[in-house]
Amino acid sequence: MNTASYLDSSVDQFGRKIAARLTAGEADLPYVVTERLRASREQALSVRKRDALQIERSLQEATLHAIQLGTDGSATLGSAPSGMGWGVPQWLRTALTALPIAAMVAGIAFVGVQQDSSTTTAVAELDTELLTAPLPPDAYTDAGFIQYLQSQPDMAAR
Repeated sequence: MNTASYLDSSVDQFGRKIAARLTAGEADLPYVVTERLRASREQALSVRKRDALQIERSLQEATLHAIQLGTDGSATLGSAPSGMGWGVPQWLRTALTALPIAAMVAGIAFVGVQQDSSTTTAVAELDTELLTAPLPPDAYTDAGFIQYLQSQPDMAAR
């Protein structure tokens, strides 16, 4: 059983028990008190409905201001309404948007230069070893190369 549904059902059961208890106790109250309670309940419900409508209306207005409809039927997200407290100039928003892109391009360029440098260094070291070895470069294509390496103890260790 899901914990959330179990908690919801236990809360609902508790609420029903309290409502039944209050309803049972209401019969013992005088008429004036029950009418005042009913009027208070209605007033509380109307305040709650009014607050919910105001919140819904403000969300709808914010959504309408944030979405700009084009003449061709396209919709784009626009800037927030001025009442939202986002008084950031357009040039600053553009710069802040471009900043992560510039950082990413710089990082990719740095990684590319590093890889090129390390590859070039590795190839240069290999060429240096080949050219400074006591073995001529043509020997690498010779069929007896393995036998030559086995006969030279200092070359077999490399």
